[in-house]
Amino acid sequence: MQENQIYSQQEQPLALPRTFISSVFGWMFLALTLTAVMAYFTATSEQLLGLMFNETGLSILGYVIIFSPFILVLVMSFKFDKLSGTALTGMLILYSVLMGASLSFVLLIYTAASVYKTFAITAGTFGIMALLGYTTKTDLTKFGAMLYMALIGIILTLVINFFLQSPRLDYIVSIIGIFVFTGLTAYDMQKLKKIGCSIEQDSESFRKTAIMGALRLYLDFINLFLFLLRFLGNKK
Repeated sequence: MQENQIYSQQEQPLALPRTFISSVFGWMFLALTLTAVMAYFTATSEQLLGLMFNETGLSILGYVIIFSPFILVLVMSFKFDKLSGTALTGMLILYSVLMGASLSFVLLIYTAASVYKTFAITAGTFGIMALLGYTTKTDLTKFGAMLYMALIGIILTLVINFFLQSPRLDYIVSIIGIFVFTGLTAYDMQKLKKIGCSIEQDSESFRKTAIMGALRLYLDFINLFLFLLRFLGNKK
């Protein structure tokens, strides 16, 4: 009896992060599935495409769909403490659907075969780096800080290049982006594992934090996919 209690106490710390990570990936896979379904539905619907685009380019609705996911991320991040688990769940679902609509251009520009190939490579790379982040004993905190600084640089460069339209600069940013989001996958996974070791299971905080963790990994995956697609995608 006493040996069983000791064994149970030893297993509990291991079970906590595993349960939390399982919940994180469950929400992440739900978000990715909604995004993929909505992207396909939008790309194959003339009515939806007609609402998003007009003769001059994006319509007002199109701009709303493109920029509203960014606003949702900010609200979820800065209002995390005040939002309930139900509210965060609804916002994650809405975010995933809107992202699917805004990413429908991928299926319009690139061939289906190259999109599937890039998705498979992204999934493999993401899985390897997530496993590395979960199992490594090396503290990735400083590494993560540098990656987030590089991410800020990428965002600023993309904004500048929106006006410059430099293919060479776009190429350089894409290469850096692949390395940044590959590294961030490992860093974010390690950080989520640490959170899973300390968070109270079956609590409201557990659910909310798992949703935000899923959002973080979702963003790593989507951005890695988009940067890889610039090199591996074949345009129609």
